[in-house]
Amino acid sequence: MAKPFFIVLLLYLSNIILCCLSFDFVYNGFNSSNLLLDGSTIVKPSGALKLTNDSNHVTGHAFFPTPIRLKNSSQSSSTSSVSSFSTTFVFLIVPSTHKSGGYGLAFTLSPSTNFQGAQGDHYLGILNETSDGNPSNHLFVVEFDTVNGYNEDSDTDGNHIGVNINSMNSIATEPASYYVNGTNVKEEVDLQGRKPIQAWIDYDGLKKIVNVTISPLSEQKPVRPLISQLIDLSSVVKENMYVGFSAATGEKASSHYILGWSFRLNGVSDRLDPPKLPIPPAERMSSSVSHLTKALVSTISVMFFILVGGSVAHFLYRRVRHFEVLEDWELDSPHRFRYKDLHTATKGFKSTELIGAGGFGEVYKGVLPDTGVEVAVKKISNNSLQGLREFAAEIECLGRLRHKHLVNLQGWCKYKHDLLLVYDYIPNGSLDSLLYGLKDDVVLTWDQRFNIIKGVAAGLLYLHEEWEQVVIHRDVKSSNVLIDRDMNARLGDFGLARLHDHGKLSHTTHVVGTVGYIAPELTRVGKASSSSDVYAYGILLLEVACGKPPISYHSEHGQVILMDWVIECLQLGQILDAVDPKLSSQYVVEEMELVLGLGLLCSHPRQEARPTMRHVLRYLNGDEAMPIFDQLSSVGSRSIEDVTSGYSNFMSTEIMVTSYGSSPAGKLSADSYGIGR
Repeated sequence: MAKPFFIVLLLYLSNIILCCLSFDFVYNGFNSSNLLLDGSTIVKPSGALKLTNDSNHVTGHAFFPTPIRLKNSSQSSSTSSVSSFSTTFVFLIVPSTHKSGGYGLAFTLSPSTNFQGAQGDHYLGILNETSDGNPSNHLFVVEFDTVNGYNEDSDTDGNHIGVNINSMNSIATEPASYYVNGTNVKEEVDLQGRKPIQAWIDYDGLKKIVNVTISPLSEQKPVRPLISQLIDLSSVVKENMYVGFSAATGEKASSHYILGWSFRLNGVSDRLDPPKLPIPPAERMSSSVSHLTKALVSTISVMFFILVGGSVAHFLYRRVRHFEVLEDWELDSPHRFRYKDLHTATKGFKSTELIGAGGFGEVYKGVLPDTGVEVAVKKISNNSLQGLREFAAEIECLGRLRHKHLVNLQGWCKYKHDLLLVYDYIPNGSLDSLLYGLKDDVVLTWDQRFNIIKGVAAGLLYLHEEWEQVVIHRDVKSSNVLIDRDMNARLGDFGLARLHDHGKLSHTTHVVGTVGYIAPELTRVGKASSSSDVYAYGILLLEVACGKPPISYHSEHGQVILMDWVIECLQLGQILDAVDPKLSSQYVVEEMELVLGLGLLCSHPRQEARPTMRHVLRYLNGDEAMPIFDQLSSVGSRSIEDVTSGYSNFMSTEIMVTSYGSSPAGKLSADSYGIGR
């Protein structure tokens, strides 16, 4: 009876010894490394590890030269524990010139460095069609992928990170991004943006959790990992495993670099030293020099003819380009498109490409000829050249806004006295067209609605607090919220937006907006603020929950104000009676009560009682309890006449407003896309 006890004790002690073992290495550059290199992988003179060049259909591998002991040999592979490990590395992906590249790179734990028969493309030089998914592979892979997934059932988006076991089908995947300053706000990272990116991969052998984190090299390690996945590697890895990287190209190609790498067994990997990291050489340097030499020779040989014919050439150029004469202020402005490219993208602004029209212009769907990217092109007529110049100055500032829940301005172009604005193309149209059944009889589910309002909140938080200046939108409404392919919200139409520095008050005194969404204080002081945006957002919350516009007209009841009705339901103790009947009671009661209560709180008549968008997002994410009963008591106890008396002032005051109304079925409002007032 004693013998089994001593065996168990021996195994337990050996496991403790294994867990206490430590092993580590650090590479701030790879000139003095002795890594095992395979395929197209080389170490550049700068010390950068280049896994692949930008040739098509190549693979490359780089592995630490000796295997690392991850398990105890005295136990079976199915029962022995796996040691904790931690690694951090800096990588850089440079796509082929003027093209998006592929296919990405992967951090790999493998029982061997021999990947004979492995394919490129989505298999990243690790597996092939036959071996993919085989449990005997004993592979742990974290992929940094830049091209759409290799089958319809798995990785469907490019620019993502995935955790894979024995297969290229990820068991956990997230778009490449990082959490900002320990918050729930994500910032996107372009893996092939030609800038160094740092990655951290940590495995806790006791808790059996894999954490994957990334951020730009200039940022500190985010507190919250991008991926945190429960994975037991005991049946995956063998006793001794090689650790390293693999990369591949295919029809698309990129140069894949590793600039620094550290690894530690049973501990936290050492920090890399950014100043010591190598700078990769410029791509296609020899080709560029060759082209430059040829250009200089050609220039010298024809200089005489250029001098003689300069005047004629200039005249002919202006005749050919008379429709696009560029001025100094345009040349200095970034993101300027050429008219001919937009003309080609929209098939000559053909009526079949028209996706929306409004009082300030028409919106056309376009496909940019050079990149194949879908865009929305808004064409605005304006006879004032001075007005266009002032407009361009504002566009130059707002054009730098970038957030996944905003309709991003890609650029603009001036054609005679017309202004052309280029935006992200958002395929599912505006929120109001989906709420009110104007688009293919779509009924938004509660999960979709809840996700949409959280997206709008994140976009407004970015505008109010997280960008370099405070941006007051001033026209938050359902027709200005567009819905993308993944049913995520994108807040658009910055035509009324105004900017001011953080810590300073807005000096704008014109009352603008849409009737039904205008905060009461605007009719008194005329100054928009982030709080007036919060008011409009509160009305939007009620609209999404109730499926009704802020102001509607009925033959029996006349004008009905949505907020009045919700308050009346609250006073009667039946607030859920206000819920959109199209939901057929298919919603989470706690979430619905939260949204209705938060809608009333945000649209509180007293400006100081409204929360900030940061608090709103914390309420919606469940990170903070909403003080609904204290704050709403002053609303619920007031009479309907008192709460809504401000609306009569709206209708009698001479203010600049946009009329409320949904777009025609199948069309967007042109004003849903960006600037254009």
